[in-house]
Amino acid sequence: MKKILVTVVLGVAGSAAALTAAQPAQGQPSASPAQTAAQPAQAPPAAAPGQAPVIKDPAEYNAYVSAIGQKDPAAQISGLEAFLTQYPNSIMKVAALQTLMQDYQQTNNQQKTIDAATKLVAADSCNVRALALLSYINRLKAQGGDANAKQDLVDAKKYGQMGSDCLPKFTKPDGTSDADYQKMKDQMTGIFNAAIGISAITDKDYEGARKALRAAADSSPDSGKDFSIIYPLALAYAGPTPPDPKVAPDPINAIWFAARASTIAPNAQYQQQIEKYAKGQYIKYHGGDDGWTDVLAKAKTNPDPPPDFTIKPAPSPAEQAHNMVTATAPEKMDFATWEFVLTNGSKEDQDTVWNAIKGKAVQMNGVVIKATATEFLIAASQDDIDAKKADITLTFEEKVPLKLIPKEGASLDFQGEPASYTPSPFMMTMEKGKLLKAAAPTPAKKPPVHHKPASQ
Repeated sequence: MKKILVTVVLGVAGSAAALTAAQPAQGQPSASPAQTAAQPAQAPPAAAPGQAPVIKDPAEYNAYVSAIGQKDPAAQISGLEAFLTQYPNSIMKVAALQTLMQDYQQTNNQQKTIDAATKLVAADSCNVRALALLSYINRLKAQGGDANAKQDLVDAKKYGQMGSDCLPKFTKPDGTSDADYQKMKDQMTGIFNAAIGISAITDKDYEGARKALRAAADSSPDSGKDFSIIYPLALAYAGPTPPDPKVAPDPINAIWFAARASTIAPNAQYQQQIEKYAKGQYIKYHGGDDGWTDVLAKAKTNPDPPPDFTIKPAPSPAEQAHNMVTATAPEKMDFATWEFVLTNGSKEDQDTVWNAIKGKAVQMNGVVIKATATEFLIAASQDDIDAKKADITLTFEEKVPLKLIPKEGASLDFQGEPASYTPSPFMMTMEKGKLLKAAAPTPAKKPPVHHKPASQ
């Protein structure tokens, strides 16, 4: 399921092409956070007296005024490109590049938008609006399975870290309200952290991914609706597969954000796949699917887990063993239950079972793993039968006649008296062995009465 990170998760949010949607009219919401963050205030043709910057060369001044005064984006692009070619070190270079970046966005030219933003960062390394645009585009390109996804992620991380470092220096643009300024900063915080977080999870830095992606998810109300952030966040909380003892999973957050991701998935196929994954994680942690529909319903209406949200974990093996001892007398337990309690139970519960069965003749069935005239190795629990692993050593006071020694894999009815056991790996020694009937040539498959629990 984690392969979706490369092929599915990162292809949503409209793909990188969403960045180049036409700029909305004044007062309407933008097509993407990066567009809003990257929009520069329209630069004036030249500064008023007493203000900087000032173009002193009349020819340069006229070239800039002519270019910036064009109302048609294509004409403005042509003029600004010519201006920057003729005056590459102009005092208005940054303003010209900001406008050029905006024009290329408006005309849906993604590559030219990237080129302009890259030049802008080269001229002004802390231009957070250009850094936001580059972080966003490169992240979505990588998530969408771009041919250069590896380099896209490197660039996304680089620009994301630069932007995150520069954002505290970002001052409020003239004419911007406090509310709009804060909204812009929140959007850029989310963009930068998303780029850092996606790169971190790809590098298997799960702690770094959790921190950055959670910051991205919490940056604004709309971030909780961004599938390309929420699903990777769930995977970051789940940790690596197979598990790594160095990385502690956070199952409750993993389940919540996987459930949330399924409710905001971009299409029905992803929704079904991710809901199945989230439910599987829930059952693994909780021990059953009871309560799952309630979790899913909450995740659908809440971007973040409620403050009191929790999931009851499945009973530990020791708790399960104690429940078995409480519910059933040892003499009435099957062998698999004995094995489970003697392996996982507390010392008290182990003693309760062992003292009840030690030295008492029991009759049972098993599968022969290995047999000699004086000793049979037998698998008696269904789990060990499936694994072809012995869990009983049956010893005989007298040698078993050669013709009665069963072949490996044969089903065997036998009697023995439990004498000792080792809990890990489990092996019970039974003495005074007796064959109750001739061994069958092939094992009779008996339905298991108890299996060992799944790993928590």
